[in-house]
Amino acid sequence: MADNTITVVGNVTRDPELKFLNSGQAALRMSVAVSRRWQNRQTQEWEEKTSFFDVAAYGPMAENSASSLAKGSRVVVTGRMEQRSWETESGEKRNAFEIVADEIAPSLRWATAVVTRTPRGEGGSSSYADRPAPTRTNEPSTYAFDEEPF
Repeated sequence: MADNTITVVGNVTRDPELKFLNSGQAALRMSVAVSRRWQNRQTQEWEEKTSFFDVAAYGPMAENSASSLAKGSRVVVTGRMEQRSWETESGEKRNAFEIVADEIAPSLRWATAVVTRTPRGEGGSSSYADRPAPTRTNEPSTYAFDEEPF
């Protein structure tokens, strides 16, 4: 089994969009710009290339990210790259590649952050230490969008 893990560090290009799926699950979409600079050895000029990554997050992480991040925030995103297909209202088939986030965090390289723990949503303890460790399975994600992306 191949492991499909990607980590990107970059800037949020627009305010994250939060919505709730038909199931009630929180879903977040945002875009992260990752720039790379290098010096051209022949011309001695600095060159830059920017790549844009669509990011999806679900559940409490989606809600926390939406309330914590804004356009311009520098973030570290770790997750898996997935291809998503859908059909438009006019019947056109579309595909998109996106990072489905396992973790989203502010980058502290050039900034500081204040971390506020959120209470556990379903009446349990508010301590993260009491939560069971996340597990990975070979089953497809149960958080897939059932509808066209926004």
